[in-house]
Amino acid sequence: FPRCWKPGWPNPLPGSENRMDLLLWRHAEAEDGPVDLERPLTPRGEKQARAMARWILGHAPSTLRIVVSPALRCQQTAAALGRAFETSGTISLDSSADAILREAGSHPDSRCVVIVGHQPLLGRLTAWLLAGREMDWAIKKGGLYWISVDGTEGIVNGKLRCAISPEML
Repeated sequence: FPRCWKPGWPNPLPGSENRMDLLLWRHAEAEDGPVDLERPLTPRGEKQARAMARWILGHAPSTLRIVVSPALRCQQTAAALGRAFETSGTISLDSSADAILREAGSHPDSRCVVIVGHQPLLGRLTAWLLAGREMDWAIKKGGLYWISVDGTEGIVNGKLRCAISPEML
């Protein structure tokens, strides 16, 4: 199902190849708390993040752009990769799937981008890229969808490369 890019939007896939790999990683399990953005990972969540980080580093290209929600649980999840990352308010609870895709493709070196964020947003972006419309698809805490995205002449196509949860590792 090709997706047409909305008129007036910048091309989300920079460069002549117009292709990128998106690794959509939901934050690992977090503590409950009164201030949502300040909720830390649980010990189980820390273990989930470390396991998925090892898997990502073993399978993804060495040049990764990592873009993370400002929420503490997302920051801690991304930190398990042991690499520098960018914090972006675009990757927030009240953002949209198209805003995340634009953020992912906003840098000229965006060939493999890890997005660490939240549900239902990551599930909606996954559904839009793979099924052609935003739907509430699930991603388990600490889980990851790896999608190859191709785009030319305003058409965006996604192909699922992998869907994995921490329990599978």
